[in-house]
Amino acid sequence: MKAMVIIPTYNERDNIEAVASSILALGDDFHVTIVDDNSPDGTGELADRLAERCPRVHVLHRPQKQGLGTAYLAGFKYALQQEADYIFEMDADFSHNPESLPEFLGLMESYDIVIGSRYANGLAVVNWPMRRLFVSLVANQYARWITGLSLHDCTSGFKCFKREVLRNIDLTKVHANGYAFQVEMNFRAQRLGYKVGEVPIIFYERHSGQSKMSIRIAREACWQLFKMRINSLVRPLQFARCPTPISTIHDEKWLDLTNNETNVFLIESTANTSGTRHQHAPTGRSRTSRARVS
Repeated sequence: MKAMVIIPTYNERDNIEAVASSILALGDDFHVTIVDDNSPDGTGELADRLAERCPRVHVLHRPQKQGLGTAYLAGFKYALQQEADYIFEMDADFSHNPESLPEFLGLMESYDIVIGSRYANGLAVVNWPMRRLFVSLVANQYARWITGLSLHDCTSGFKCFKREVLRNIDLTKVHANGYAFQVEMNFRAQRLGYKVGEVPIIFYERHSGQSKMSIRIAREACWQLFKMRINSLVRPLQFARCPTPISTIHDEKWLDLTNNETNVFLIESTANTSGTRHQHAPTGRSRTSRARVS
């Protein structure tokens, strides 16, 4: 059994080593994939050093900040290529407790997706300001109304997928890139008939650094969900089972930065990134190779 935890990062230098170590301590079945968006604080370089020390740490470098959803999609494709059986989403800032991961796995015999729910047993958030709690509760109510999902926590970013779920969701059709990404993935899984379960968690405000949530982000997420629901009605085939095996999808290039001795890659985005510069420069004799996404 191989479980891979995908952790998107942007300026998480103060947290990433501790959270990765906590996950790896759970056993040899757990791997960590860090997807770093060229963090100015050096998170990517620190992640590389972790990968040098431990083969169960994998690092994907992206040339610029490109959003939460695309970071997870890159991590999903990489995890599938690495033959992971279970694929987790998790924050880097200890808002999600790594010690909960085995509990998720214990429920995967009964469900195809398990979501860590902040609201399954009332309110289970610690040190949140009232404004943020209000935004989260309203966003969840709105998501349930728009999508018909019967979940307590539609927007949770702490979840586990069986491999087959991500192979059959057409990841090339997933468009939400912010916090609406979580709702879209739940919605697409439900449309394909997958069973979604919830496990109660306690959500802790981040140990250090700044939250990326804002009213503007929440407003954008609401608009994205509205567009998604309309598309599901007028273009239902966009939400159908993936018609093409994931092994044939090559919308990103994976460049090996480390002579294949550690799991560190640079993603060359197909988007126009002129004017941006990736700050991480590989040292030594790096052999560049294309890694297939399967």
